[in-house]
Amino acid sequence: MTTLTSASTTKEGALRRFVRHLLYVMTDNPVTAVAFALFVLIVIAALFGPWLVPYNPLATDSSSTLQAPSWQHWFGTDHLGRDVFSRVVVATRLDLMIAVTAVAIAFVVGSTLGAIAGFYGGWTDRITGRLMDTIMAFPLFVLAMGIVAAAGNTIENIIYATAIINLPFYARMARTEVAVRRQAGYVQAARLSGNRDWRILAFQIFPNSLPPMMVQISLNMGWAILNAAGLSFIGLGVSPPTPEWGIMVAEGANYIVSGQWWLAVFPGLALMLAVFTFNLLGDGLRDLVDPLRRT
Repeated sequence: MTTLTSASTTKEGALRRFVRHLLYVMTDNPVTAVAFALFVLIVIAALFGPWLVPYNPLATDSSSTLQAPSWQHWFGTDHLGRDVFSRVVVATRLDLMIAVTAVAIAFVVGSTLGAIAGFYGGWTDRITGRLMDTIMAFPLFVLAMGIVAAAGNTIENIIYATAIINLPFYARMARTEVAVRRQAGYVQAARLSGNRDWRILAFQIFPNSLPPMMVQISLNMGWAILNAAGLSFIGLGVSPPTPEWGIMVAEGANYIVSGQWWLAVFPGLALMLAVFTFNLLGDGLRDLVDPLRRT
């Protein structure tokens, strides 16, 4: 009973320290606080968007086509009478899901390969390095286009293509961070204590390599959203009538000359806001997980 109480107290203390450190990071850098607030807004739109919007994003209305923004339709309507605001909000879920899944795959696979290469070196390092060089030899968006065109333009293939083009960022960064730390004093102490290599790598070296990778994760989230929207814009991404920012910008571009500017502007602003948020979020995530910034 005493052991359970002690463990519970330790968890509560760790939670309090984390919350205190989070508040410190927010107050220390107001830009980070703004970025986190925008991120929460994006997550809310992604999770609850279909229940928050005033109209069905797929419902057409021939009597309300190409209406300008008004109190009834905040972002106007498109050429089929669909409410643009509802479509922009609902599209957040799909774009964020693609970005999160692709970056998560790239982070797990890339950082694992890079960490192993940096820790052991030798032929493991050489093979991993040549593989990442091969990926980086291609223009990344062109490589994603080729993968999706060859495999088919499904959401799964968009995720895989986006993950593949982001692999080198994590592999190279993890390799560098692990290679620098593998001879550190605390690593030698862990080795002398009888810890196996995988345990040293997983619990001693890798956690101390996370802070710089947090910035990369945040940046890649923005790039992944842009990549998914770009593929949809050129017709290799999500297929209509699914609400997606890239498709909406592509459809709206045909009407800008005739004066229906809202069809492309509002989805484009949503895309810009998402990328802007993740770019600002990087420094805050780094400070949040950096042991040297703990207070």
